[in-house]
Amino acid sequence: MAGHSKWANIRFKKSKEDAKRGKLFTKLAREIIVAAREGGGDPDANPRLRSAIAAAKAANMPKENIERAIKRGTGELPGVTYEEITYEGYGPGGAAVMVEVITDNRNRTVSEVRHIFSKYGGNLGETGCVSWVFQQRGLIEIEAEERDEDALMQLALESGAEDMEIDQGMVIFYTEPSEVEAVKEYLEEQGVKVNRAEITRIPSNQVEVTGSKAESLLKMLNALEALDEVQNTYSNFDIPDSEMERLGQIA
Repeated sequence: MAGHSKWANIRFKKSKEDAKRGKLFTKLAREIIVAAREGGGDPDANPRLRSAIAAAKAANMPKENIERAIKRGTGELPGVTYEEITYEGYGPGGAAVMVEVITDNRNRTVSEVRHIFSKYGGNLGETGCVSWVFQQRGLIEIEAEERDEDALMQLALESGAEDMEIDQGMVIFYTEPSEVEAVKEYLEEQGVKVNRAEITRIPSNQVEVTGSKAESLLKMLNALEALDEVQNTYSNFDIPDSEMERLGQIA
């Protein structure tokens, strides 16, 4: 899971930067709209909407923006019709890449995504070409504080998490997708600071990518993340820590 954690950390830092520019609010609003459209406007009865609202609040999205997005999803307010699409392909070095988008213009978005894959030496593939590499899991990142590994493992077991990983100072609990909110709520009740909680895709294997291909791959992933329509990107790359340190700030 190392490659996933490294990219998740870069994405998390980038999301903070996006929030300053307002881009993150656009992505969060689209997720809320689709979640409300698919499962209704009551977060207590709609786990996906509840998670989307929590992410929006964590990014300090104004309450009125959240409420407006919910109403657009339920049809109480007029709005754009969005559809969810997942694109799959390979990046430089043969790393599998999945791109989840919410768009109001399928043709424009696929053209933009294909252009970015091609520009950096990747190839956009057919549906299903790499999805088998990834498994949906819940991911919760917490503050380690003064806890040692045994104490963290005990906390993971008590919370209902299935697995735990400590990587580059991050402590990550993995759960079933349906259990993310329950585990998060338990941790918060215990006074544990939760940095983020989300449903993600974890690769079952990694592909080592180094040198110029690693640089091109990270540039490609960052370019994809910069598209307003792109909600999430996933990859199974394994880039050595020394190179990640050098390449992690690529814009």
